[in-house]
Amino acid sequence: MTANAALQPEQPNDEQNRAHLANAANMVQLIRESWAEVEPYSEEVSRFFYGMLFSLAPATRELFPVNMEVQRSRLLRALVHVVQMVDRPDELTPFLQQLGRDHRKFGVVSEHYEAVGTALLAAIKKHAGDSWTEAVERAWAEAYTIMATTMANAAAADEGPAWYNGEVVHHERLSWDMALVRVRPEYPVPYQAGQYVSVEVPQRPRLWRYLSPANPPSEDGTMEFHIRSVEGGWVSRAIVGHAQLGDQWRMGAPMGRMHVDRSSERDVVMIAGGTGLAPLRAIIEELTQYGGNPEVHLFYGGRTRDDLYELRNLQQAAMSNPWLKVIPVLEDDPSAQGAEHGTLADAVTRHGAWEEHDVLVSGSPEMIRTTVSRMLVAGTPLERIHYDPFTLD
Repeated sequence: MTANAALQPEQPNDEQNRAHLANAANMVQLIRESWAEVEPYSEEVSRFFYGMLFSLAPATRELFPVNMEVQRSRLLRALVHVVQMVDRPDELTPFLQQLGRDHRKFGVVSEHYEAVGTALLAAIKKHAGDSWTEAVERAWAEAYTIMATTMANAAAADEGPAWYNGEVVHHERLSWDMALVRVRPEYPVPYQAGQYVSVEVPQRPRLWRYLSPANPPSEDGTMEFHIRSVEGGWVSRAIVGHAQLGDQWRMGAPMGRMHVDRSSERDVVMIAGGTGLAPLRAIIEELTQYGGNPEVHLFYGGRTRDDLYELRNLQQAAMSNPWLKVIPVLEDDPSAQGAEHGTLADAVTRHGAWEEHDVLVSGSPEMIRTTVSRMLVAGTPLERIHYDPFTLD
């Protein structure tokens, strides 16, 4: 053996690869089965989780809003969702790296990750009963270690700012429950069309929320957001009703992987519900800068025609870009002309399975779950369907 050969890492053989995959599959199965036992008690689990976290690391209390009503289950559900994806590293790793960079805005340090992991396992163990075994505990610990290590390493390697300051330069009420807001950051946020950012507004300190820019990066860095006020939505209602010119926003690192691969031979189906149109609109606007693009079918849905606030602009874009076809879908407006009727899931699957297309889905969590489920039943391959993980929260 030569000296150079001795320095080369030993490559895993087929048997080692099979053993690694089997171990990952067993770990995920143990996690999912134990969580199924705990999930009916998720409210109690989340209360115990935060109580334990703030006891272990009192400084973390300052990372959260005073009123924990909205926040209480968000972090726990996000942690569980990520841990359950541990057998899909191609999707999980880039997401965790983005999440780690985004969490720099909180001042998260390694001790916080340790406290979160301890609190997470303690909360699940307390409510798992007899299903909590040494093997289950080891599976949760291994999965969380992968998650925390990936996030911490990405945060440590990021040389950019922890957040970006921006000023509200335009606020327009499109309807009683919806507003268009433009924010101009001090320094351009390095996002790509289709991504999203976490946002903190002065009306709701420490209540960070994810919003998707509705435009691709512009020369002056201005970002456009479409916000609908939702029931119980502290941040959305504050922005729609009370945001003012000159307000200072903070925005975290960009996240998300939704995009259109122009080098691919596959055409694209976009499915947008309400303000879920924003990231898809940004992608479409970016595509209009090019001469040749894949064919894009955009299913744009709402309850009534008034919900399709951007329909006219999209139809005008389709007139000058033959690769774009816009299909409006109305759920509760059967007398309206020039639109398909029913849910977005109804309309999309009515046209087939779209087996050879890349599918981008954006909207409310319920709409995404329903549409993805229906498409899978119709025969759309899972690997062709793309949506942002944060929308499951």
